[in-house]
Amino acid sequence: MGAGISAAPFSLNCMDGAVTDRAVFIGRGRRLEYFTIGWNAIEGLVAVASGLIAGSIALVGFGLDSFIEVTSGLALLWRMSVDADVHRRELNERRALRIVGACFLLLAAYIAYESASDLYSRTVSEHSLSGIILACASLIVMPLLSRAKRRVGNALRSAAMHADAKQTEFCTYLSAILLLGLLLNATFGLWWADPVAGLVMVPIIANEGVQGLRAKTCCD
Repeated sequence: MGAGISAAPFSLNCMDGAVTDRAVFIGRGRRLEYFTIGWNAIEGLVAVASGLIAGSIALVGFGLDSFIEVTSGLALLWRMSVDADVHRRELNERRALRIVGACFLLLAAYIAYESASDLYSRTVSEHSLSGIILACASLIVMPLLSRAKRRVGNALRSAAMHADAKQTEFCTYLSAILLLGLLLNATFGLWWADPVAGLVMVPIIANEGVQGLRAKTCCD
């Protein structure tokens, strides 16, 4: 009987510790999403402005993708705000994933159309030093951010955070494609490198859109 009495406080302490740990990781996850939203908002503005000035569809598409990442970050903040309610958490996660998925598909269609039009009309884009710097910065920041989100996702056992980490990682691939296209255009004057880089982005973006509409995450 004495053992039973001493076990109860021990169990309560374990539960309190688990709740406290979860609260710590929720706070960490929110800070990561605030950084994601701020970074992608600035990245999107710089990329779209640079793309419009240079006539680069790849840069404009990259910037629009950054704004979709802002939407994704806001959606995840919304999901974490109801973390204590498991039913609402899962429901909000799937709704938000479908919204973001639809945005990705619209972006893929836009980039495909504009890239094909530029190739057909042989539209030559200008060199963009700001775009090259932006792509290099993104290649450094995005992998670190994705890794931090995965750690939080593991601690919370959160499919939502894992999905968001996957989207951040996917942004790294777009940065590499964008940088290659901009460098080929700037270094060798290959006018077609920019629209081709845009077309290479299309299936990657479209796949994310399809997975979002199916409300699937990497943990499903």
